[in-house]
Amino acid sequence: MIYIILNLWPIAAAMLLGLAIGLAWLRASRILLPGWKTLAGAALAEFWLAAILAGALILAPPGPGAWVMAVGSAVVIWIGFVVPVLWVSFMALGLGAGRTVSVALHWLAVMLGQAVLMKTIGLVPPPVA
Repeated sequence: MIYIILNLWPIAAAMLLGLAIGLAWLRASRILLPGWKTLAGAALAEFWLAAILAGALILAPPGPGAWVMAVGSAVVIWIGFVVPVLWVSFMALGLGAGRTVSVALHWLAVMLGQAVLMKTIGLVPPPVA
């Protein structure tokens, strides 16, 4: 996990971008803005999501191109992990397909934005032992 420390700036910047996208989504959805405790929890979750995404971007093979892999990694993580969790959880809670799709698209925007931002800033791979 040393890569998180080495990439603290790009991960923190991606966290801030994710929070901004989330706040814009809340406003567009006419949902009340969260209190500071919820915002702090969201910041921690956004930081962790960006850290995991940064690890995927660092480990992505160079084959099809760095930008294709950056965007592709975000989409694969979103479709492989985020969408199934949201779908099962929201449907079980009776929140409906419309709300589920809206939230899932919000997280796709967050992940794509984070991937593009971190790729633009640049990430440092951990040293090889």
